[in-house]
Amino acid sequence: MIQVVFRNFTYHIPHHLKTPLSHLFISFFLLISSFSNAQESITLSGTITELKTNESLIGVNVIIPELQTGAVTNEYGFYSITISKGSYKIQVSFLGFKTINQNLNLTQSTIQNFKLEESFEDLDEVVITSDVEKLNLRTPQMSVNTLTASTIKDIPVVFGEADVIKAITLLPGVTNAGEGSSGFNVRGGAADQNLILLDEATIYNSSHLFGFFSVFNPDAIKDIKLYKGGIPARYGGRVSSVLDIYQKEGNSNQLAMNGGIGLISSRLLIEGPLKKEKGSFLFGGRSSYAHLFLPLFDNNNVAYFYDLNTKLSYNLDDKNNIYLSGYFGRDVFNISDSFENIYGNAVINFRWNHLFSDKLFSNMSLIYSDYYYGLDLNFVEFEYISGIANFNFKYDFKHYITDKFKLQYGINSIYHTFNPGEIEPSTPTSGINPRELIKKYAFENAIYIDAEHSINNNLTLSYGLRLSSFLRLGQNELNTYSNNNPVNYNPTFGIYQKANPTGVETFKRSDIIKSFANLEPRFSLSYQLNETTSLKTSYNRLSQYLHLLSNTTSPTPLDIWTPSGKFVKPQLLDQVAFGYFKNISNSKYSLEVETFYKKIQNRIDYIDGADLIANDAIEQVILNGEARAYGLEMLFKKNKGQFKGWVAYTLSKSEQRTPGRTALETGINNGNWYNTAYDKTHDISVTTSYDLNKKWNLNANFVFQTGQPTTYPNGQYQYNGLSIPSFSNRNEDRLPNYHRLDVSATYTPKPEKKQGWQSSWVFGIYNVYNRYNAASISFGENRMTGQNEASKLTIFGIVPSVSYNFKF
Repeated sequence: MIQVVFRNFTYHIPHHLKTPLSHLFISFFLLISSFSNAQESITLSGTITELKTNESLIGVNVIIPELQTGAVTNEYGFYSITISKGSYKIQVSFLGFKTINQNLNLTQSTIQNFKLEESFEDLDEVVITSDVEKLNLRTPQMSVNTLTASTIKDIPVVFGEADVIKAITLLPGVTNAGEGSSGFNVRGGAADQNLILLDEATIYNSSHLFGFFSVFNPDAIKDIKLYKGGIPARYGGRVSSVLDIYQKEGNSNQLAMNGGIGLISSRLLIEGPLKKEKGSFLFGGRSSYAHLFLPLFDNNNVAYFYDLNTKLSYNLDDKNNIYLSGYFGRDVFNISDSFENIYGNAVINFRWNHLFSDKLFSNMSLIYSDYYYGLDLNFVEFEYISGIANFNFKYDFKHYITDKFKLQYGINSIYHTFNPGEIEPSTPTSGINPRELIKKYAFENAIYIDAEHSINNNLTLSYGLRLSSFLRLGQNELNTYSNNNPVNYNPTFGIYQKANPTGVETFKRSDIIKSFANLEPRFSLSYQLNETTSLKTSYNRLSQYLHLLSNTTSPTPLDIWTPSGKFVKPQLLDQVAFGYFKNISNSKYSLEVETFYKKIQNRIDYIDGADLIANDAIEQVILNGEARAYGLEMLFKKNKGQFKGWVAYTLSKSEQRTPGRTALETGINNGNWYNTAYDKTHDISVTTSYDLNKKWNLNANFVFQTGQPTTYPNGQYQYNGLSIPSFSNRNEDRLPNYHRLDVSATYTPKPEKKQGWQSSWVFGIYNVYNRYNAASISFGENRMTGQNEASKLTIFGIVPSVSYNFKF
């Protein structure tokens, strides 16, 4: 028996526990206990809210300057600092709000809540101290960008509708596939490799109207964070990035409304108290209505979207808060009553915050997420339905052990249901037979722990571990193949072909067809060189068990998700990043420079001629390959003054390879590396804002991107009188370079008015110099001349817009 004494506590360790792993856990437990019971230490904790609305604030700095220590509020506005007894000056600061300086005599653990008042001064008059800057430089978090709803609303976009996705594509390392395309790409990754969360619930399709709008209503959003690297262990399931969005909780002091009216869409948000300072509600809605004017031009087509946001919040007592939030969105297309397409997301989330002590904060979530796709083809008399849904249980803890050491840990369990498609006749006279593709089921689980550890005033570490598992559950039927190989290689023609099934296996739902487990270590480090400069580095390993089946350059609503299993392996990412960060002229300017390299195992690729729609044996047309991306990102920002903005530049490469499985196979593209569809060598964006006076604010952004990779024909041959094109290697060619300039002006008639009806007008011009950027280029024969020719498809030229925004 080993006896260990820590101050007033004695621990007896039995001999049978003396294994190396046991020693590790016991030592860790003793370390935490010794921290937690340190004598003469007290804890200052509380919640920080906005004075006017009582809305909790995320990312507020609570600083004790003389100790050069502090904390940042979490997603629910909670902070905790463990320090020695004494009298201290406490500084509470948040950009856009008046700084609070308060002297506290702390003789025992104290709960101290703060309410911040919004500052209506110009940003250059808001004081941000060097201590706040030092804390930001010290944090090991890197490859993370945060945007506020107000910043997003200032960025000019097509049709004048503020857009979260369009805003983040102006950041370094983030692009999309062009105008009229959905999704976004981060550091050379595919769109399906991004985890998109709204109040912790998964959003499977982030776009309305095929990418013209995002599904996020900016009026309902409180906080947005994009993690491109250095991803904390609490996140998992995707290998490229995490876009974490939190909705506002609602005004618990008074009833308030705000909204906007645009040329093709409008929005309205209502919030108010359920019980003053105890509970609140929020309801928001948006809809487009351009289709209402189409009949005036003898056009019977319909295309519109609508979405609803809701949230209920209630403070049960000082230690318990509950939240119920939801989102529902739909897109509707109807072409001359012969074709109708409806698709969209639906999520609901119940959360319970509980404060076990002034050092231990917890959040439990029960979440349902659903993506639905419906297609009604009246002219051939059948309906098609597909979708994906999950039930998610999360329990997360944040443990503020000391001011130098913090832990986050928790569990996560997700039950997935995949519906690849159902076909039903839509009329009694239809000649279509009902058909249901085989549904798939899976269980995804994880347990994680994250530590943030300040070694000294210059060195801070963040390290963690996530253990994830994936169980592919039983389904009605699963094909078997000779040599367990669903894809055959034909050496005569040098092509891959579908293998013929040798039989069928049947399973019960409780059976496990295939299981996977992966350890995902995370590590990041920050070393502060001086008061204004720091160096950071990070390493991530992540696993992704879901795959989006798409052979287009960007996701479409019809794309199908499929789980890893017997024939499809999970994607595994390893990423390293290094960064240089500097505040200049008392934070008037800032510079961020990062370089990264990432490699992905088991990235699926498609054989030539792959058919992905309504395919019940998708394993017959895909192969497992690998991908890699590397690059340099720079972000220079001007943070204060009348003129503000940023310049972002990314130099990068994104490639994919699927070599032959044996020496006799050629693989895809002869087994060589080739550009992914989202490889952009150069990506430059300039975003600016100028306060002309109190009534007028001017904004502009310029974007330049290397043309996206594509495959052009490089010749043709004649067969039975037909001209058959031959093509170059995959993605060997490129579309022309993409660039455009957007401008907008915001006019506020009565800027001094802070109560009652407040309004503003936003005038914008998208693509000022009318650049006809190519969305695609197609090749064909001119029937008049008999000559081959190329045709360019352009989505937008110049687009003016005007919108009216209000709040009261």
